[in-house]
This record gives sequence, C-alpha cells and structure tokens, in this order.
Amino acid sequence: MSVADEKPPIDVILQKVLDAVPFQLSTDEGVEVARRRLRDLPRRPVHPEVTTEDRVIPGPAGDLGVRIYRPPAAGDRPPVVVYFHGGGFAVGDLDTHDGTCREHAVGAAAVVVSVDYRLAPEHPYPAAVEDAWAATQWVADHADELGADAGRLALAGDSAGGNLAAVISQRARAAGRPAIAFQLLWYPATVWDESLPSYAENAAAPVLDRAAILAFSQWYASDADFTDPELAPGRASDFAGLPPAYVAVAGHDPLRDDGVRYAELLADAGVPVELHNATTLVHGYLGYSGVVPAATEATERGLAALRSALHP
Repeated sequence: MSVADEKPPIDVILQKVLDAVPFQLSTDEGVEVARRRLRDLPRRPVHPEVTTEDRVIPGPAGDLGVRIYRPPAAGDRPPVVVYFHGGGFAVGDLDTHDGTCREHAVGAAAVVVSVDYRLAPEHPYPAAVEDAWAATQWVADHADELGADAGRLALAGDSAGGNLAAVISQRARAAGRPAIAFQLLWYPATVWDESLPSYAENAAAPVLDRAAILAFSQWYASDADFTDPELAPGRASDFAGLPPAYVAVAGHDPLRDDGVRYAELLADAGVPVELHNATTLVHGYLGYSGVVPAATEATERGLAALRSALHP
C-alpha cells in the first residue's frame, strides 16, 4: 500500500468549503487575474479589536509598505513578529493576509509587522528577499518606536512567505544581526526538489497543484540558480545556529515533503524544531482558520508554539 493510499482524505468540512468556494492558484490567465482572484475570496472579520497602522519605510528600491498590528492584551514591550505573506511570490498583499496577521498578533500576544514586498514577475528574485531583509532590519532598529522588544523578534510566513522567513533567518545568522528568536514556517517552499514524493502524490491537489508551483517558481526565479540558498534555503551548506523553528505542512499539498525536508535539515544540525503535518488539510489552510475546525486547530497549534517561544 502506498503512502497516498494510507493518507486520510481531505477533511470533510474543508472539502465542502472548497466545493462551495472553489479556488485554485494559477498563472494561466496572467498575473493580474491571479491577484484579483485571491483578493476577491470571501473573508470573515477577524479580531477587530486589534489596531492597525499602515506605514511606509525605506526599502532597497524606494518606499516599502508595512502594516503594524497591535493586540490590546499584549502588555508593555511585547515581542514583535515580522510576517511575510504567501502567494507564490506573485500574488497576495497586506489586505489578503490581514486576518492571518490579526490571528498571529492575538495568538502570539505580539506586535506583528506585515511586509508588502515587491512581487514577481515584474520584480523577480531577489527583490522579495531584499525587501524582506530591509523590513526585518527596520523592525529591529525601530522596536522601541513600535513599543516592542527587539530581543524577542520572530519571523513568520506562509508558503512563499515561509521561504522568505527561512531565507532571512539564514541571512541574519550570517550578518550577526538582528537576533531572531524563532521562525514560524507555514507550508514553506525551501528546497525546490520535484523528486520529493509529495510532488507526484499531490500533483492535482486543491488550491495549489504541481503545475502552479512550477509556473510561479519560473516567474519568481527567472534566470536564477535553484542551488542559491537565498532562493532555496534548503540548499544551504550549513544549518547550525539557526533560530528554533516550527514547520507546518499539509498532507494534501505538493510542498508537504519540501517542508518536512527542511525540518529534518534543521534537526540534523541541532536546531530545535517542531514539525506538524496536518494530514487532512491542503496548502493555504491558514485562510480557512475559524471556518474549518481542523484548520483552526492546526493554526492554533502553530501560534501556540510561537507564543511559547516569545513568552518563555
């Protein structure tokens, strides 16, 4: 019996939601259509008590937008989380991931700074990395202004954003600053190895299929070398000394084994890491938190790990 045969099916409630509101990431009709489809997904109000402030900070190519979230119960000098949204490096923005960032702010009792990094194909690699690095340095340098504790700075992101969180964790280690206390990687793209079993097993998965991964990767990577660790952090030569991590993957996701592999690389290097496989869920399950109980549970599990790391 194969792994696919042993794997539980997609969560029943999630399947009903997917049937009612179909959504598939795709490049087939161009980037503007792809962006609009993600923006137009129905979203419920999430934690309206969290206050937000949109700011413009200096970026490597000009102004860089960020949105700052402050939960009412964070207390004095809470920790701070820099959040990088998902969307194949080509779609997604501050608004599409507003609810997710609100959940992170409340779940981690932390200030969250969401980054509106430049998108492919107009701005291919390394634009997103340079923006993510600039934003992380800005947050570390302006933590006092934000009323946050720079000594408890975490990076988090989903999918493409999980890639950026892993890349910036490696860059911060190499630079010697800023100190990153934790990395929360939701179904990240890290090694870009199409031979991993989940690529074939989940080739036609809902939300994100293998064809979309390859197409979005081409938009982002352009002519870059996939062995470059700032493109594929799982290709780094050394993982020792990286921040503790929580790596979340989904059973019905082509990227499942990609995240599993990165967790293994961290663990083999002595980095404290927790891996969670939500076996009945699909890529992008953060977007179904609060609607699908299994997605809510998986989301809360990762946020609890983040909170524990930032409030020792």
